[in-house]
Amino acid sequence: MVSTSPYQCLTLSLLILPPLLLTTYFMAAFPSPPAPILIHPSLASMPSTSRSWSIYPEDFYPNGGYATFPNGKVRYWLLGPEKGKKVVLIHGLSIPAIVWKDVAPSLAARGYRVLLYDLYGRGYSDAPKTTYDTTLYTTQLALLMQYLKWDKANIVGLSMGGAIAAAFTAHFPHLVDEGVGLIASAGLMEPIHISRTSKFMSSPLVQTVVSSKPVQASPSLFIACFYSKFPFFMYMKNLTNKNATKDVDTSNPIIEIVRIQSAHLPGYNNAISSSLRDGPIRGQAASFQSAGFEGKRVLIVHGTEDVTVHPKYATQIAELLPAGAKKRLVIVDGAGHDLCVSHSVDVVSAIQDLLDGRSWQTS
Repeated sequence: MVSTSPYQCLTLSLLILPPLLLTTYFMAAFPSPPAPILIHPSLASMPSTSRSWSIYPEDFYPNGGYATFPNGKVRYWLLGPEKGKKVVLIHGLSIPAIVWKDVAPSLAARGYRVLLYDLYGRGYSDAPKTTYDTTLYTTQLALLMQYLKWDKANIVGLSMGGAIAAAFTAHFPHLVDEGVGLIASAGLMEPIHISRTSKFMSSPLVQTVVSSKPVQASPSLFIACFYSKFPFFMYMKNLTNKNATKDVDTSNPIIEIVRIQSAHLPGYNNAISSSLRDGPIRGQAASFQSAGFEGKRVLIVHGTEDVTVHPKYATQIAELLPAGAKKRLVIVDGAGHDLCVSHSVDVVSAIQDLLDGRSWQTS
């Protein structure tokens, strides 16, 4: 074995390092300047002949507007008297604010000031090409409240919106008033309760194909040739929480608006798939445990027949909340994940009790 002395090592280093450093110096390239974020259009871009305008028009709720933020425009609506107690309603993964059609007007009629909005990538809010993680959703609401000059509000979320409400309470406790409502809330979902189809369809490879130019050039043909032969449409249908029938019910406006978005909005599928991979539907134990819930009234509502977010998660959420939270668990017998539509009277009653707070003083 040939031995090398320290002198030989030093000589070798002096011979190799200078040309290596010079080569690196001359070949080094400064990174390209950051490009503006790509913003995909919303339902507002649909042609006037699209059924979306009759199912879920821009003025579906009164007093609507747009707020422009770095990640695109956000569509919002304000219902009820201006001086009413403020409450924000956050929809879930796939269905935009139309899902509150029976709840929001009822709360407004009871004197509450109700803020609804479409999450990024859904409905009339733009779809930025980005990661749809928890921070994206919580900052969206924080910016919207700042835009509307709301110092704080009660926060109510449905499904993934419940997880957003929890994370928002953890991130921005100073913006949350006395009550937080978690309706059929996600946030703790385990892989066993996420279907293989959902995992597959949310994979980057499949989303690359779905977002490719040939597919986007003829989305209707792609859906006819591919979705009908593959369970993606059933996956999207399950996200609408209509589990009573196995057939695709295109006469249902909520299912139809999901189909239209998936077929015609380039950013929608990315928003859904990224939310499944990176979003707040899971991994939110720390949010539910947050000190932001201390002293707050926390309403947890779940249906016994929910096959999208298992009812067991309602109990787990209640157990995670800090001791200082005033929690109430309401189980709706026979209700599925679509309880804001199928059991809207029960949901409105529970939210009203949360906002009023008087019955909580004795519970």
